[in-house]
Amino acid sequence: MQTPDPPSHSDTCVYLLQSAIKSRDPFIGRCIHARIIKHGLCLGVFLTNNLLNLYAKTGSFSDAHRVFDEMPLKTTFSWNTVLSAYAKGGNLDSARKVFDEIPQPDSVSWTTMIVGYNHLGLFNSAIHTFLHMVSSGISPTQFTFTNVLASCAATQALGVGRKVHSFVVKLGLSGVVPVANSLLNMYAKCGDSVMAKVVFDRMRLKDKSTWNTMILMHMQFGRLDLALALFDQMSDPDIVSWNSIITGYCHQGYDIKALETFSFMLKSSSLNPDKFTLGSVLSACANLESLKLGKQIHAHIVRADVDIAGAVGNALISMYAKSGAVEIAQRIVQLTGTSSLNVIAFTSLLDGYVKIGDINPAREIFDSLKCRDVVAWTAMIVGYAQNGLISDALALFRSMIREGPKPNNYTLAAVLSVFSSLASLDHGKQLHAVAIRLEEVSSVSVGNALITMYSRSGSIKDARKIFNQICSYRDTLTWTSMILALAQHGLGNEAIELFEKMLKINLKPDHITYVSVLSACTHVGLVEKGKSYFNFMKNVHSIEPTSSHYACMIDLFGRAGLLEEAYNFIRNMPIEPDVVAWGSLLSSCRVYKNADLAKVAAEKLLLIDPNNSGAYSALANTLSACGKWEDAAKVRKSMKDRAIKKEQGFSWVQIKNKVHIFGVEDALHPQRDAIYRMISKIWKEIKKMGFIPDTNSVLHDLEIEVKEQILRHHSEKLTIAFALINTPEHTTLRIMKNLRVCNDCHSAIKYISMLVEREIIVRDATRFHHFKDGFCSCQDYW
Repeated sequence: MQTPDPPSHSDTCVYLLQSAIKSRDPFIGRCIHARIIKHGLCLGVFLTNNLLNLYAKTGSFSDAHRVFDEMPLKTTFSWNTVLSAYAKGGNLDSARKVFDEIPQPDSVSWTTMIVGYNHLGLFNSAIHTFLHMVSSGISPTQFTFTNVLASCAATQALGVGRKVHSFVVKLGLSGVVPVANSLLNMYAKCGDSVMAKVVFDRMRLKDKSTWNTMILMHMQFGRLDLALALFDQMSDPDIVSWNSIITGYCHQGYDIKALETFSFMLKSSSLNPDKFTLGSVLSACANLESLKLGKQIHAHIVRADVDIAGAVGNALISMYAKSGAVEIAQRIVQLTGTSSLNVIAFTSLLDGYVKIGDINPAREIFDSLKCRDVVAWTAMIVGYAQNGLISDALALFRSMIREGPKPNNYTLAAVLSVFSSLASLDHGKQLHAVAIRLEEVSSVSVGNALITMYSRSGSIKDARKIFNQICSYRDTLTWTSMILALAQHGLGNEAIELFEKMLKINLKPDHITYVSVLSACTHVGLVEKGKSYFNFMKNVHSIEPTSSHYACMIDLFGRAGLLEEAYNFIRNMPIEPDVVAWGSLLSSCRVYKNADLAKVAAEKLLLIDPNNSGAYSALANTLSACGKWEDAAKVRKSMKDRAIKKEQGFSWVQIKNKVHIFGVEDALHPQRDAIYRMISKIWKEIKKMGFIPDTNSVLHDLEIEVKEQILRHHSEKLTIAFALINTPEHTTLRIMKNLRVCNDCHSAIKYISMLVEREIIVRDATRFHHFKDGFCSCQDYW
């Protein structure tokens, strides 16, 4: 019997190098390399490839490349080893250079590049490389397919994914489970649930990943019954299976179901919840604002000794902040630090601080964030605005422009809403220019915000321009915003025309659209049209009327003088009338001097809100208008006895970025003397033109001369006088008022617009009045 030859030194070195590769031990590898050099062993291709592989696998790229450069003969394995080292290390530029130098790249070479691109998130490059590979005549392997399908899923490249599927079938790999799972995932991520089911049904062998992908897809598409049916068929669901159900419930708004499933998992399974499970159930608690359940889950986290750094900590912070326990959320932030605080947790904290009216701690956290992305900046800006800190919101937005990330459409829409509340046209126009520079002006959200901003700032012309630019997007909110804008500016007929056009192009209105069009009917007195739309909303679009719709109808009848019809409408409402409903009727009673019905409406309103100053004032004014001075005095005395203060009327105007506010008989402004001289001069001139003061607007039993003096010094008249003094001739005046403009002021401003040859736009509590050449856009119906 012949004995085998003893192994050569080269074979021994190869064996040792392969052991070092398995253990990922570069020290042993270098010792072997040194021994090879010391003994002068012949560096054959096989031995050198193993040495090259060792340095590549242990991250010694420079050593690997040195060995590679010194190789007299390089095989495809040699090239692929260096290529893989660079690709896995994330150095795609070097990998690409090596790939381009390979004499004949094989499937491993191409797949290595695809995998490298995939890992760095360069999915389009991965797909392009795959297509080039196929066109070069190289057959993909199953590993190639799993990676390129992952890229298709990430980019939702359904068309390319289908082509890849055809290659899979052609090469007979559709029965290979990893490849089939990748196909299934690609179709699911691309939204093609039909093909996903086809792939699933054709799979003879299915693993847990197969089932989990289908369950997650059905949950994401809202097909909860199908997801649960598949889940029930699984013999041994893993934690991913449970997470798919729990997370799916959360995303679909079934937070209680998510918590019930979590509880069932703990009772019926030996599985321990992971960070995804805990994040989902804490999110459910946050949505429900259930502090009690959230604390129970927190207790489970403590008992299970789960690390709360990262996702779990962020979920805890969000839960406590949304559930009203901001102080506990703050303690967790102090415990975990802000380095791992994500935007969701930060915005939840911010909302929590806004609710309690303490924004400073949120700003401290914002300033400490290392990675303040556009969402964090936007949340902080909105937080300031919601807390009434408008100047802080604007200052932070300016800082964002200078030193922060590029504002996106949500940021711009949020800041535009701030300007809308200020009715600041100059600031709004500046932001419009910013939106144009950032190429966000065509965004629907920014466009909608611009429509609202221009409308509330009194520039219906600019609002209409923006609408014409974006109306082709067929967004319901866009059309609704424009309909409401037209209605508020007294252009009721145009608002109704736009609504009819909306119906013709089959753009379905929502409940807010109907509030807008009913408001339009109210402002122009189209009672029958309003009744028709109200019925159309219920019978055709199946929208159940809300308190807002009922209030519009009451206002529609009341403004038209149909007080009994308004009262009967309230009595027959299927919902309990609220303060707005009775207040609307009471306001109409004052206009049409119906004291008896005013008493009924005021009594009902005060039962709901006993301290409503508006109810007392409206009733007293109605009684005064009807000449019932003693009854009016009793109402005012009752108001005084209850320490209820009447809401004071104010008007204001913004000139050179400064807001000037005036009250009745205001004597505090630095330009007081000039203002009073101006209004006296105007008063005399408009009386010469035929203006007759409406002394009935002063609802007190006083002498005519005293009443005229009070009327002359109403806040809107003083504001107009100030604006005339401080603005160039022929410029438009934009006046704001917190209450409804009175009859006398309305009549006087028509004459003033003719006297000074200016357009005067007045926004009162309910609408805009455009006064020009002695006429008002409301046509004296308001």
